[in-house]
Order: sequence, then C-alpha cells, then structure tokens
Amino acid sequence: MAEPFETIKVDSPAVNCDGGGGSLGHPRVYLQIKPEVGEIECPYCSRRYVLSQDARAHAGH
Repeated sequence: MAEPFETIKVDSPAVNCDGGGGSLGHPRVYLQIKPEVGEIECPYCSRRYVLSQDARAHAGH
C-alpha cells in the first residue's frame, strides 16, 4: 500500500477537500470521518484526514 499524499489533522469529523492548488485541484468533496475509524482518505487526491484525539473523545457525546 502506498503512503498517503499528505496527512492532515482535523478537529471536526466533517471535512471537505478540493485538492488545494486552486484550479490545479479537483472538485470539492465533502467527507465524514467515522469517530470509531478516526480517519478518511480523499478519493481524488489521497490526502488523509485524521481526527484529533480530543475530537474523537467528544464525538460520542
């Protein structure tokens, strides 16, 4: 398995990704991180979004 393009820590389970780079990016996609999984990968650019430990702890409340 290849390493992810980039790993980004986030504080919210709801994230969006447009690949960065303005017109060189990709269509914006909205992703939802499942707290029990704790991460999600963008299907376009393979950026990996990792939910912070604090956000994971509060997601169940």
